[in-house]
Amino acid sequence: MRLADILRFARDAAAGYPMRTALSVLAMSIGVAAVVILTALGDGARRYVVGQFSSIGTNLVIVLPGRSGTGGFNPANAITTTPRDLTIDDAAALRRAPAVSRVAPLAVGTSEISFGGRLREVMVAGSTADFLPIRNFELAQGIGLPDDDWNRGASVAVIGNTIRQEMFGAGPAVGQLIRVGDRRLRVIGVLKPVGQGLGMNTDELVIVPVALAQAMFNSNTLFRILVEAKRREAIPDAKIEVMEILKQRHRGEEDITVITQDAVLATFDKLLGTLTLGVAGIAAISLAVAGILVMNVMLVAVTQRTGEIGLLKALGATGKTIRLAFLAEAAMLSTVGALLGYLLGQLGAFALRQAFPVFPAYPPDWAVIAGLSTALCTGLLFGFMPARRAAGLDPVQALMRH
Repeated sequence: MRLADILRFARDAAAGYPMRTALSVLAMSIGVAAVVILTALGDGARRYVVGQFSSIGTNLVIVLPGRSGTGGFNPANAITTTPRDLTIDDAAALRRAPAVSRVAPLAVGTSEISFGGRLREVMVAGSTADFLPIRNFELAQGIGLPDDDWNRGASVAVIGNTIRQEMFGAGPAVGQLIRVGDRRLRVIGVLKPVGQGLGMNTDELVIVPVALAQAMFNSNTLFRILVEAKRREAIPDAKIEVMEILKQRHRGEEDITVITQDAVLATFDKLLGTLTLGVAGIAAISLAVAGILVMNVMLVAVTQRTGEIGLLKALGATGKTIRLAFLAEAAMLSTVGALLGYLLGQLGAFALRQAFPVFPAYPPDWAVIAGLSTALCTGLLFGFMPARRAAGLDPVQALMRH
């Protein structure tokens, strides 16, 4: 039999048993779709987190109160609190470091904002004039925080876009007096819309001078200190200088943790990349299950077509030809199932992106290639046993059974 005849035989065999064919194709398509969708979720999470950390600033060094007990960066350090304190004077001392370009102390808390009878709870961030450029925030209206003495906070505020809309509607915001907690503040600026990032919705943020925030929260400690190195190559030097300055100020104790933006990015990229591989492995199990189903279906096909196989052998078809015919059918079912699964997976990833626009749920190229090739190889692998059984049938006995 020629190759065209083998392919035609496989096509006719698949078309002759539509239910069996549909089950095999469905199982394989579900496996491939699972690989595509789950890796899109895993890789999308990695891209989202890395993108969010990239957006918080450039050449960033972050100073956390308390000392990490392990070497390297521990993601838990970024969210847990410790008994160690950082002060405004600590932050001011870092400005003399040669490798440092900007420093922004940060004190955070929640309070109520009111204007014209409207009231809501907001997150308040106390910082300095350098906070906006370090975080790459842009102003839609007005000006940023004044570059005054850090220990004397003026009664002014920069508000997020959502706060502006809810408090002032279509009216002007800059120049208006608002009440935050028990303080009356004048709005001097409005941020451009940014949205949610790293657990903080910037559009719902109120930024005030750091000394004013500490007075509002009745605390003289800082949540974090953000330090911007002069250039990317200066980040290691900036980290060392920050450690040395604060060690001297804290009587020789290394009671702080200094992490770099690159360390954060590398750690989360590695963790979420491993998660994506693990998810892909779990999804690949469904491909193995699909392969077993293909094998069982093909074994049933051999039994159902015993007489047909005996007739082909009686007409001169060799065992190799019979084996190739059944392998071609298995490959055909796997290929159709894989392509259908790929389309379903891409459709599922598209639906995720529509439901969550900020989440880049795109399946990685390696996952798509691996899913399609694994589906084809699985079909051929599990189709080999039925093909070998068909090739080994005795033509006389096969015709007698039929």
